[in-house]
Amino acid sequence: MSESNTGDGTTENSAVRRPADWEADRLRDLASEFGTPLYVVDPDRVRQNCERLLGAFPDATVDYAVKANTARTVLETVEDAGLGAECASAGEVRRALDAGFAPEEVRYTAVNPPAADLDAVVEWWREGADLTVTVGARTTLDALAERGYDGRLCVRVNPEVGAGHHAKVTTGDAPQFGVPFDDATDAASAASEVGEFVGLHAHVGSGVSGDDLSAHEVLVGRMAMLADELDESPEFVSVGGGFGVPYRREDPPLDLDAVADATRAAFDCDARLVVEPGRYVVADAGILLTEVTAVKETAETTVVGVDAGMTTLLRPALYDAYHEVRSLSASIDDRVPTSCLVAGPVCETADVLGEERVLPEPKRGDLLSVGTTGAYGYEMASTYNSRPRPAVVTLDGETVARRETLADLTRLEGGEQS
Repeated sequence: MSESNTGDGTTENSAVRRPADWEADRLRDLASEFGTPLYVVDPDRVRQNCERLLGAFPDATVDYAVKANTARTVLETVEDAGLGAECASAGEVRRALDAGFAPEEVRYTAVNPPAADLDAVVEWWREGADLTVTVGARTTLDALAERGYDGRLCVRVNPEVGAGHHAKVTTGDAPQFGVPFDDATDAASAASEVGEFVGLHAHVGSGVSGDDLSAHEVLVGRMAMLADELDESPEFVSVGGGFGVPYRREDPPLDLDAVADATRAAFDCDARLVVEPGRYVVADAGILLTEVTAVKETAETTVVGVDAGMTTLLRPALYDAYHEVRSLSASIDDRVPTSCLVAGPVCETADVLGEERVLPEPKRGDLLSVGTTGAYGYEMASTYNSRPRPAVVTLDGETVARRETLADLTRLEGGEQS
């Protein structure tokens, strides 16, 4: 199996990094040292993706959608590269501030924010964090006013156009996201009465590429038109992110320059353009390593049991998402290619990482890699089935998150709530 890399586990700054571009020897060493399942993240690749985004959007503000990957190493790399932070929860705001993002570069964009989140964000604002709060409902404005917040406000608008890689992440036309388009002008006026109205925000969906890009262009045009119609012109208009990445080997990389050109062409207004990519920054900067624990021949297929599953990587079970699975075993040249069902250790039919995947004849103890897992991989991991979450390390072998233990699973049980 070829390794199209530079020999030290890094790749040139190409538009996409495929699973085969990771150095197999290095991944085997990390699995041997840290065990499996194991997430590996490459900060150098994160930086390359940030640089590519800044190059494509030189006249815009590029904010990282923190929810894609909140690891401190990732956030510090993104901040150092010059991106801002778009946060979906108080926890993400705290992580961004702790990672070094200047408060004025942080936006809190929550959907139906819990009271505890608003309490925390407003308290940090009182302490001097001059961040921006994005509201998607008039009642959220009321909740902020009740807490004495009169800082920077952005209004999230439902653009009535959506797209994405799955119905569950298509947000632009879903009613829970943003004030109705026809109510946007009144919502902006109401925001000005509570605090300093500074921006508009909308997001078409996640994993947008190919034909879906036309929906993104429509959104950009609608938001630019809205900005020009307001009595008070906003400082910025955020048109979201959602830029797709190729998860399948045969999928072409996103033409980011073409996306940027189309975005600029549709953005006909005087406000500053803001984009909020998340997946594009980190997806191909991460990979998941897992060990084969069982091999079972059935009439339908060869079942390959592995120690990673839906508690490790939820996307296949939740979104029917595709991730390339590759064998990293050192001696596979003499093995017969075999169609396999790669399944995890959870007793649910959904716990499948890949179906009809052709692998060299699998054996117990083989090491497999699951590609393009830097976005929404570890972030969505859980302790369902009382399974500890995996460790996360950098390609250089630095620990990002230690492996949870069985003792960690019960650490919060009992005792008094602080």
